[in-house]
Amino acid sequence: MQWLVLFGTTMGWALDGFAGSLYALVLGPAMTDLLPHSGVVVNSAQIGFYGGLTVALFLAGWATGGILFGVLADYFGRVRVLSIGILTYAVFTAAAAFADTWWQLGILRFIAGLGSGVEAPVGAALVAEVWRNRYRARACGVMMSGYAAGFFMAALAYGLLSEKGWRFMLVLAVVPAFLVWFLRRYVPEPEEITDVIARRKERKGQTSRRQEDQFVLRRLLSAPHLRATLICTALATGALLAFWSVSTWYPQIIRDMTLAESLPAQEANHRVAISSMLFNAGGILGYASWGFIADAIGRKKAFLVSFVISGASVAYLFPFEHSYSTYLAVIPIVGFGLFGALSGNFVYGPEMFSPSMRASGIALANSIGRYVTAAGPLVAGVIASSWFGGNLGVATAVLASTGIIALIGLYFAPETRDAELPTDAPEGVPQDHTTVKGISS
Repeated sequence: MQWLVLFGTTMGWALDGFAGSLYALVLGPAMTDLLPHSGVVVNSAQIGFYGGLTVALFLAGWATGGILFGVLADYFGRVRVLSIGILTYAVFTAAAAFADTWWQLGILRFIAGLGSGVEAPVGAALVAEVWRNRYRARACGVMMSGYAAGFFMAALAYGLLSEKGWRFMLVLAVVPAFLVWFLRRYVPEPEEITDVIARRKERKGQTSRRQEDQFVLRRLLSAPHLRATLICTALATGALLAFWSVSTWYPQIIRDMTLAESLPAQEANHRVAISSMLFNAGGILGYASWGFIADAIGRKKAFLVSFVISGASVAYLFPFEHSYSTYLAVIPIVGFGLFGALSGNFVYGPEMFSPSMRASGIALANSIGRYVTAAGPLVAGVIASSWFGGNLGVATAVLASTGIIALIGLYFAPETRDAELPTDAPEGVPQDHTTVKGISS
C-alpha cells in the first residue's frame, strides 16, 4: 500500500509539473501569437507584462484551489479530492490551447490553477500518513521529485515537438487526467484520516463539541496552531518567490540571448529545451535528496543548505551577462537549490499539523505563499522594462532575492527530525496539547 500511494502521488505531481512547465516553455510564443488578437503591440516588454499576468493568474488560482481542496481533503478524504483536482488542471490546461486572446488564456490558466493547487498539500499529507516510519521524510522527498521530473519530461517533449506549435503542446497537458483512474482504483484512504472523518460525523449534532470540530481554518489561525502556520508560511513564501521568479523567466532570458546572437528561432527553442532539462535534472536531485539530507543533518540545516545553494547560484548567473555554456553549467545547481527548498516545505509541513487539519495546514501555508508569489512573475516583467532597460536577468535576480523571507521562518522553526507525526488527542483527552518539540499540534 505504501508503494502504491507513493507511485500514485509521485505520478500526479509529475504530471502536474509537466503541465505547468509546458506553459512556461511556450509562454513567449503564445503571447506573440495572442497579443495581436487582443489589440496589443508585440514587443519584449509587452510579452513580459501580459505573460507575467497570465502566470500570476495561474498562481492565484493555485493558491485558492490549494486552500479549497486542502480543506475538502480534511473533511472528505485525500484520494477523492486529489482526483477531482487532477481532472480540473488537466482539462483546463488543455482547453487553454483554444484561447484566442491573452485574457481568455488567463481565465483558463486561473481555473487550471485551482486544480493544480491540490496535488502537493494533499499528496504530501497522504504520503506522510501512509509512510509513518523512519522513511517518511525520504518518501515525501521522492514524491516531490515528481514535479521536477514532470518539468524534465516537458522540456524533452518541447525539444521534440516544439515545431508543432504552442497550442499542440498545451493539448498534451490532458495526459494527467488518465491518472485519476489509477488513483480511484488502487490508492486507499489512510486509516488515520478515515477515523478522523468518521468520529467528526458521529459527533455532529451532539451538544458536546471538541476543538477538533471547529472549522479547520479557524483552528489554524488561532493559538496554539498559529505559530506553526506562520513558520510554514514564511518558509513556503520565500521558497516560492525565488522559484517562480527564476522558473518563469529563464526560458525567455535564454531565448532573448539566442536571438541577440542573430541565431534562428529554432535554435532558441533547442537551447531553451536543453537548459530546461538541465534545470530540472538538478531539480530532481534537489527534490529527491532533501529528505535524505534532512534525516542526516536535521530539517533546519537541510533548509539552510538549499537556501545557500540557490541564493549563491542565482546571484552569480542572472544579474550578469554569461555565455550559453555558462548557463548550461550553472542552471542545474540553481535547480538543485530551488527545488530542494520546495521539497522541504512538503516534508516538514506534515510534521507540524495533526491529521484533522494536516492537508489544510500545508495548503494554507503554501497558498498564502502563492498569493504573495503571484505578483512575482508579473513584477519581474514590469521592472525589467521600467528599471533595467528590459534586462529580465537582473529583474529576475532582484525578485528572487525576496526569498530571504524564508530565513525568518527558519529562525523560529522547531527541529522535527526523529519526532513522531502529530496526532489528534483521543476521545476524552483535552485538545491541542500534543506537542512536537515545542509546537502544539
